[in-house]
Amino acid sequence: MRFLRRSLVGVFLVALTVGLLSYAGYMVSSAIQARLNDRPAERPARERVFAANVVTLTPETIAPVLTAFGEVQSRRTLELRAEAGGRVVELHPAFQEGGRVAAGELILRVDPATAQWALDVARTDLSEAEADLRDARRTLELAGEELAATEEQTRLRKLALARQEDLRARGVGTDAAVEDAALAAAAANQAVVARRQAQAQAEAALATARTGLDRARIRLAEAERALADTELYATFSGTLSDVSLVEGGLVSTNERVADLIDAGALEVAFRVSTEQYTRLIDANGALRPATVSVVLDVFGADLTATGRLTRESGSVAEGQVGRMLYADLDAAPGFRPGDFVTVRVEEPPLESVARLPATAVSSASEVLVLAADDRLELHRVELLRRQGDEVIVRASGLYGREVVTERSPLLGAGIRVRPLRPGAGDAAAAPAQPDMVELTPERRAALITFIESNPMMPQEAKARVRAQLEQSQVPARVVERIESRMGG
Repeated sequence: MRFLRRSLVGVFLVALTVGLLSYAGYMVSSAIQARLNDRPAERPARERVFAANVVTLTPETIAPVLTAFGEVQSRRTLELRAEAGGRVVELHPAFQEGGRVAAGELILRVDPATAQWALDVARTDLSEAEADLRDARRTLELAGEELAATEEQTRLRKLALARQEDLRARGVGTDAAVEDAALAAAAANQAVVARRQAQAQAEAALATARTGLDRARIRLAEAERALADTELYATFSGTLSDVSLVEGGLVSTNERVADLIDAGALEVAFRVSTEQYTRLIDANGALRPATVSVVLDVFGADLTATGRLTRESGSVAEGQVGRMLYADLDAAPGFRPGDFVTVRVEEPPLESVARLPATAVSSASEVLVLAADDRLELHRVELLRRQGDEVIVRASGLYGREVVTERSPLLGAGIRVRPLRPGAGDAAAAPAQPDMVELTPERRAALITFIESNPMMPQEAKARVRAQLEQSQVPARVVERIESRMGG
């Protein structure tokens, strides 16, 4: 009985322990679940509104500007070559790199001694040929006179023969007298033939003399031309380049001594793509005489010139694409052949188009348009041109509506924005003036020295930049561009 009682008490204690442990586990599990499910009170969600710059799409007529890069060259460039060989005895005072000569001025003279000797000999030969011609003419005249006298004598001999024959017929004359008269007449006829032969020889001699005179004149003209070839004159006013000769040097025939460039007849050659070329031709395929603006970057003091398209290349060079176009420049002071310039060509105007920042249009030609409740809508436009940081589009159904000017990943269709319109607040402020800096004397002197020592910079541009550097305050942009070229 005692064993049974203790067994029952042990079973009871075990059951009680298991129950208490189960209850404790339940309490712990409930506490953990309550902890996990314990969240703070959530606030009601609010829609996020982004600020966005907008601009109104306004239709207008815009003349696009095509930008390309080209090279300035002269329409008249002449290679100066020596037409005669020998020693150079005289040169133009400005015969040097960059020297200017006027039309008709003597550029160089080669030693003319040999050519002058040949000319003197040719003149002597001409005088001799003229004397031979005069002698042949006199001989021909004398032969003609002798022939006339011989013919007159023959006529008289024939009359004498007829008279002797008449006397013999009347029984007065003799046969011997008739024979003597006949022999005399025959001799006279033979003399006429001899005189005619002499006249023919005189005529042949005259023709030979005339031929000799013509040959002498040709030799004289050749000698005069050879003497003239010892002198080289400028055919037009221009500037000398690639000079490779000094006074006293030897030059060979047809040797290139310099180039003569007409700096007043400049043009610019530039290449455009085939698509750009199609915008510059009319309905008949002819090139329009569009206005061209040429800019030469010279340390902030840019040189600018204007001109017009004149012609295009006749063929496409091997390995090249597009078209090579040429434009004649008007007054272009400071420009030199070989300058690398920026060319801007005004295209035919486009009607009913709008201008937008390039950041407003996506790669798929889509823009974000502001709806009535300041929410954005996605619309497609026709992209016509890209010009630097701007684009020209055609969007017939969107004119008068506002478009986001700067797209970002946060903006899209259905997003509500706070529009920032131009002209409100600080946006209406005037653009800031370019920063000006004050230069120390050492820094100013270094910049001016660099400008003066630049051989590629035209004198007009040097004077313009030097005037800017001598001011008390200089535009920072000019200083930065010069120092970047200096390596500072």
